[in-house]
Amino acid sequence: MNKRLVFVAFGDSLTVGYQSSSLGDELPLITPYTEFLKKRIETMPDLDTAGAPRVEVFNRGVVGELTEDMLDRFDQDVVKVEPDFVIVLGGSNDLGWGVEPQPVAGNLAEMYREAVRHEIRPIACTVPSILGFDEGIPPRRVLNRLIKEYSAQHCQVCVDLFTATCDSTTGRLREEYSNDGLHLNTRGYEAMAEAIFSEAVRDIISGHRMREASVNGSHQGG
Repeated sequence: MNKRLVFVAFGDSLTVGYQSSSLGDELPLITPYTEFLKKRIETMPDLDTAGAPRVEVFNRGVVGELTEDMLDRFDQDVVKVEPDFVIVLGGSNDLGWGVEPQPVAGNLAEMYREAVRHEIRPIACTVPSILGFDEGIPPRRVLNRLIKEYSAQHCQVCVDLFTATCDSTTGRLREEYSNDGLHLNTRGYEAMAEAIFSEAVRDIISGHRMREASVNGSHQGG
């Protein structure tokens, strides 16, 4: 039987998939990027070949959390799930409350380290931009630079969700990706899923399949 390949998506409302209510909506919509990611994974031809893993994606997002809250529940919601990979996206709420980027990056780094200590590979994500509050963009750029620098120094995968969802000229969150300027809408969460798939998950699954096929071939030949 081929190995399970388990991902945990860990974060705040951007992982939950929270959308602010639009005109005519009675309740906020919930469209987690993980649902779009699962569908994208299912289209992979690699999963129809020998050595393909059984891929599972669990969503462990909580609305309104700061990175210190995420750190507090990391053991329960990530470590105890025993995934192969954890996709970490956090920091938007911290910055919204005026927390400086450096301590936010420190909390995220501790999550990455805690994952590695338990043989879980972290996938870091930069924080998407904002629309309608330009003063909020520079702190996001600083935090994202710190996330990228840590990832480069520790040879860990980093998905650039800021670039994937912003206007390349202004640096603002693209208007078509948000109803309120902070949370994403369905199109925005789809764009997040595509970025996470194309910059991280696709290669992980393909690489795993190739390794498994090579091992199986060696066993059959030997």
